[in-house]
Amino acid sequence: MPTRVAVVTDSTASLPTRLAERFNIITVPMQLKIGSELIDEAQLPTDRLLEAMEAQIPITTEPPAPDAFFWAYQDAWAKGAETIVSVHVTPKLSPTTTDAAKVAAAKSRAPVFIVDSNSSGMTLGFAALAAARIVQTGGDVQQARSVAERRGRNAHMLIYVDTLHYLRQTGRISAVAKLFGDALSVKPLLTVIDGEVTPFDKVVGRDRALGKLVDKAVALAYGRDVDLAVEHFAAEKEGHQLLQLLQQRIPHARDVVLTQVSPAVGANVGPGTLAVTVSPY
Repeated sequence: MPTRVAVVTDSTASLPTRLAERFNIITVPMQLKIGSELIDEAQLPTDRLLEAMEAQIPITTEPPAPDAFFWAYQDAWAKGAETIVSVHVTPKLSPTTTDAAKVAAAKSRAPVFIVDSNSSGMTLGFAALAAARIVQTGGDVQQARSVAERRGRNAHMLIYVDTLHYLRQTGRISAVAKLFGDALSVKPLLTVIDGEVTPFDKVVGRDRALGKLVDKAVALAYGRDVDLAVEHFAAEKEGHQLLQLLQQRIPHARDVVLTQVSPAVGANVGPGTLAVTVSPY
């Protein structure tokens, strides 16, 4: 008889609540420090974050509150979990998050297997969902861990940002970004490679940039069984339009998700950001 396995992730996965609840995924919230105030991500309205960004108040992303992972693991154990798969934002983007999970894992009553998603956002989200699917169909902890690692490793995230300003502020993008310059008409297209945000193209004009992003996503999905997500920050209408276009050109996608990125991610990429995740399964 397989052991009972719980799946835990952090809120940078940007998982819609309905999916997390459906697959019994425990989500541990990140924190943001706005000025001198430390706020749990789940308690931070988007409007307030946008106001702080516009006012240029210093904002930093913080790991979950002390012992938040421990109590998540403890709760899973109390509900019958014998082992736990904990899937997280890559340490290259948030080393303190993984460190916090490791400290909590050492104190957990149930053994915890920590998985690096190699990214964040729905790359992480689909990895956690894949592990949870395995668990719901009776798979064991090694199968759940393996599929989460594979999904994180093989997924592709393509990102459109209106400006590199916020990524530069937080140091989330390399010096290569300087090649884009500061011309407002030049729109950078980014991807995540080995856990690092990296430019892959630059296009003049927003519409042309999004068209290029769609073409790239279609090419990545061609001939493969994939899940598909569109993420946005304060751009729901544009995200919905992008998702409709992608569904027309990638009609074979299985899970199709539209979601707003978590505040911790949004603070790093800025308003108007749109991202596409193509996750082979």
